[in-house]
Amino acid sequence: MGLGFKLFGRPILSLMDSEKAHRRAIFLLKVTSGFFLGRFLLKILYKPRNLTSELFGFKFPNPLGLAAGMDKNAEAMTGWETLGFGFIEVGGVTEHEQSGNPKPRMFRADRSKALINRMGFNNLGSEKMAIALDRGPKLGIPVFLNVGKSKKTKMEDAHTDYATTVRRCEPFVDGFVVNVSSPNTPNLRDLQNEQDLERIILEVKKFSGSKPVLVKISPDLSNQQILGIVDVGLKLECEGIVATNTTTTRPDSDAPMQEAGGLSGSPLNTRSTEVIRLIADHTDGNWPIVGVGGISSADDAWQKIINGASLLQIYSTLVFNGAGVIKQIIHGLEKRVRDAGLSGIEEAVGLARR
Repeated sequence: MGLGFKLFGRPILSLMDSEKAHRRAIFLLKVTSGFFLGRFLLKILYKPRNLTSELFGFKFPNPLGLAAGMDKNAEAMTGWETLGFGFIEVGGVTEHEQSGNPKPRMFRADRSKALINRMGFNNLGSEKMAIALDRGPKLGIPVFLNVGKSKKTKMEDAHTDYATTVRRCEPFVDGFVVNVSSPNTPNLRDLQNEQDLERIILEVKKFSGSKPVLVKISPDLSNQQILGIVDVGLKLECEGIVATNTTTTRPDSDAPMQEAGGLSGSPLNTRSTEVIRLIADHTDGNWPIVGVGGISSADDAWQKIINGASLLQIYSTLVFNGAGVIKQIIHGLEKRVRDAGLSGIEEAVGLARR
């Protein structure tokens, strides 16, 4: 898989159930991308192909992005860009700094190629995050901020918690993802009800300026509940939706699967794609969808695109397959666009619906 896999692959990322290994991976990527030679080599190895698209007023060099949770505190943004991602999502970030849930809180299920995490939004807090983003590198790809609720904030005050983070960080990112679907903050998913969600979005929109606001949803909702959230987002002129977050369901008896927390990785792929198709059908393909959940190959990525996703995100597959999977997916998508006789990736969005 080349130099990228050796630098950022299984020697480190395969140990992602260990937070120490996670920290080492982020540190190595940050340091390596800081050297001119390292950045030059990475750009050669992972230079994206012609998969450009325009969305939210931005040009994306390719549709593959880094999902939230991998780089919570925006420490290695240059590295992610040089590895070939078309955009990145940092965070989740809450108004207040918090340490998250007790350790251990991250687990690998190798047989199922799944991760279980119950991190609990451990992050710098919005004030420190704004400083970090301000001092950080200015990238050539869009940067989105995943926004959550502080654990200590009362549910009735959730809207102000989200809005404070957006207000503080708005000058330094390109858009926001309102995360009301993490299973690891008590009662957070209750905010997916239409009344609370509307209140949060209205407050966030007061401070987001002209920047896009997307909503990230749970795969565990019923289809009717999902469409209710979609209708709220459309009514309040949210720019799109991220489908989906992690799941609390467990597909088999693999021992680590029994740990509490959100499951990501291969078992989530089918449901995530189902939700993408559900939303695309409901909106007639006119509302941007960021597809995330279980993507580990170009085939997985292609299925999400032709069912209605305009953009994609990965996380768990980096743990199991290393950073070389970025190049594999990008090159695989380019081949599928070409084989389908299309001029670009934008023509492939929703192709299975036509």
